Amino acid sequence: MGDQIARGEEFEKKAEKKLSGWGLFGSKHDDAADLFDKAANCFKLAKSWDQAGAVYVKVANCYLKLDSKHEAAGAYANAAHCYKKTNTREAISCLEQAVNMFLDIGRLNMSARYYKEIAELYEQEQNLEQAIIYYEKAADLFQSEDVTTSANQCKQKIAQFSAELEKYQRAIEIFEEIARHSVTNNLLKYGVRGHLLNAGICQLCKGDVVAINNALERYQELDPTFSGTRECKLLVDLAAAIDEEDVAKFTGSIKEYDSMTKLDALRTTLLLRVKEALKAKELEEDDLT
Repeated sequence: MGDQIARGEEFEKKAEKKLSGWGLFGSKHDDAADLFDKAANCFKLAKSWDQAGAVYVKVANCYLKLDSKHEAAGAYANAAHCYKKTNTREAISCLEQAVNMFLDIGRLNMSARYYKEIAELYEQEQNLEQAIIYYEKAADLFQSEDVTTSANQCKQKIAQFSAELEKYQRAIEIFEEIARHSVTNNLLKYGVRGHLLNAGICQLCKGDVVAINNALERYQELDPTFSGTRECKLLVDLAAAIDEEDVAKFTGSIKEYDSMTKLDALRTTLLLRVKEALKAKELEEDDLT
């Protein structure tokens, strides 16, 4: 490893020397970019990620001098992938640079992929607000390029994080939109009941029984098969339990569903919120009597 770092530093010195010396403008930046690239590879082999990331930024700068935006963007992406292992902020900064260049040259699909990567980094950092912003940017670009599956993956993340942040109406709209777009697609239609269940649980979180029942009618119009599903039965039973303010019935309905189909983390979190609100309401009424 020490040998690789020494080799990398040697290549980096040669590249710096090439840039500071005389020579044809284009060729010296081209040659320096090659040498910096070799240096970065050595640092990667030595797992010296910060050094590798910093040198890839130098590669990008060489290509920018040559007005080669595609190569510069690729170098910034390489820098980001090194920084991802040690420095999330630097990784995001480099991916932003890569995206801006890919947008400039009309590479929308690449831009979308890197916006999604930025969103994933913010998600790892538990910064859900920023993750939502970048998943939205990615979804818009994927949609414009007709990459529907990737667009839907991003939208599901936006809906999930919106629900976690208690922005229930926003989550409902997105889950319903995904369900609408999926119902006519043979590959995606089997996921419709899950999207409608998510939207319905978000309706429960808002605590408006009339809105919940109206939504259930809408969902059965959107997908005529929904009324026969266990997901629909769960939502109907939970809405009835909320209307009757019956915590035991609410818990029993969830247990019955969960015994056949395990509830994921999001659904469990949201249903726990609804249950807590229901218990609080029950206690409040007990206090009044």
